[in-house]
Amino acid sequence: MDWLMAQEPLIRMTAFAGIFALMAAWEILAPRRAQAIGRGRRWPHNLGIIVVDSIAVRLVFPAAAVGIALFAEAQGWGLFHLLDWPFWLVVVLSIILLDFAIWAQHVMFHAIPALWRLHRMHHTDLEFDVTTGLRFHPLEILLSMVIKAGVIVAIGAPAVAVLLFEVLLNATSMFNHGNVRLPSRLDRALRWVVVTPDMHRVHHSWHPNETNSNFGFNLPWWDRLLGTYRAQPRDGHLGMTLGINLFRQPGDLRLDRMLIQPFRGPTHSYPINARPEQPEDDAPTVRR
Repeated sequence: MDWLMAQEPLIRMTAFAGIFALMAAWEILAPRRAQAIGRGRRWPHNLGIIVVDSIAVRLVFPAAAVGIALFAEAQGWGLFHLLDWPFWLVVVLSIILLDFAIWAQHVMFHAIPALWRLHRMHHTDLEFDVTTGLRFHPLEILLSMVIKAGVIVAIGAPAVAVLLFEVLLNATSMFNHGNVRLPSRLDRALRWVVVTPDMHRVHHSWHPNETNSNFGFNLPWWDRLLGTYRAQPRDGHLGMTLGINLFRQPGDLRLDRMLIQPFRGPTHSYPINARPEQPEDDAPTVRR
């Protein structure tokens, strides 16, 4: 466990760098959509928010999720510490339960207007690629860590399971936000076991009923089982408008503008329980 704690940052960084490089190359070789706003204008700011998020988590939670799991294990806290089940089964179930918790958290961030203010920064990227999957407001990241810590302690997830889940979540988030082309037959098969880019891209449509669908990052089962699955965007993947109907100026893609987004503008029509402020068929509103 001491070795795991010491190597956790290196393991996560190596996995991140490898998957990021792979997805970036795939996007160049086989892009799904042409991008009107190039990488040079978006990537420095999207990558900048990753640095801010990483610093914030390490400052507030120095031990991160794996450290929380080790502490809970030392105290004997959590459901799985009370059950004499095989270790491999506990690891698998922990990963599945953590994935469901992230799905439920994602729905919550779409349902509560105050939380939507934090989460909508993820949706205001005007393009959709590997960096979009890493673009989250630091306040959302910190709140997500609090929720994740509570789940880890409650179920008694082993540290190994938590590390595997963290690496998996990071990898699948980059994969399913990738601007990459997959054969349609392969996509249909894969989306029974993992969220694919075409499946998750629907979630980044500007139509509110599509924004509020396909919440999964890793497993697609929760959306299928709980009625939030949508197979395709109504405007097609090549014709769909990405983002929401706020913050549509290129200047809003800047890092400083992203950081203050939660404090700007109305919550608008996107929270699940909100009444739309404009007909859904209207063109997206351009606001400064």
